[in-house]
Amino acid sequence: MTAQNFQILNAEKHQQLGVITTYSPQLGDSVMYSPTFPMEFRDVQSCYPIFFTKDAQTGQFYPVALFGFEPEQNLFLKDDAWQATYIPLSVSRQPFLIARPPPAAPGDPEPSAMVSIDMDHPKLSSVSGERLFDERGGQTQFLKTAIEKLENLHQGLAHGSQFVAALLAHNLIESFTLEITFIDGAQCKLDTFYTIAEEVLYKLPGDTLASLNKQGYLQAIFMQLASFSQLRALIARRNAGRPTADV
Repeated sequence: MTAQNFQILNAEKHQQLGVITTYSPQLGDSVMYSPTFPMEFRDVQSCYPIFFTKDAQTGQFYPVALFGFEPEQNLFLKDDAWQATYIPLSVSRQPFLIARPPPAAPGDPEPSAMVSIDMDHPKLSSVSGERLFDERGGQTQFLKTAIEKLENLHQGLAHGSQFVAALLAHNLIESFTLEITFIDGAQCKLDTFYTIAEEVLYKLPGDTLASLNKQGYLQAIFMQLASFSQLRALIARRNAGRPTADV
């Protein structure tokens, strides 16, 4: 996203804008995965596999919820809806984001984070969707909920960075390779994701486990491991959407 694509949310400037709340490829929802964070793992693992990936530019690890097996494949999209009981905050908060304007002058303190909106996002509309402001310029309940999501996401991602740092400090992130053959004969190889190193985890001394638990990380570790079982459901979604090879 470039600086030309988003604007600080303003009641006067954006009063006529609405946000379309359905989900479809045309609305930018065809994503293979999206970022998540430990405080969201309980909800995410009930629907999706959770893995780690690396930022291509920084090389930093971050957790993601997996929606498909190839780029721009989201197996949860159907009939303008998202077919799952929970949608990760990094998806449902669209098209809003947190912006932090640069200091007015060198040495000045950083300005407070502000709510901004991606003006190029396909869910923005001036003729339909959930309105952001009422006739008096007040925030609608929809916008208030969106801002609450942003705040939770902002805090969660910060906590997630600390979580990943703790995992790396104890060598608890490892790569894995998974090869899948679908019922239509197509094959998939997942080899760019990472997971918790179970063998290392189970060899950690008790005081280290206690420290991870005290920081709120141990539950998230086991939630990530438990989410592996969601791969079977994701494969079933992929198989249900394609014919068998001999049809």
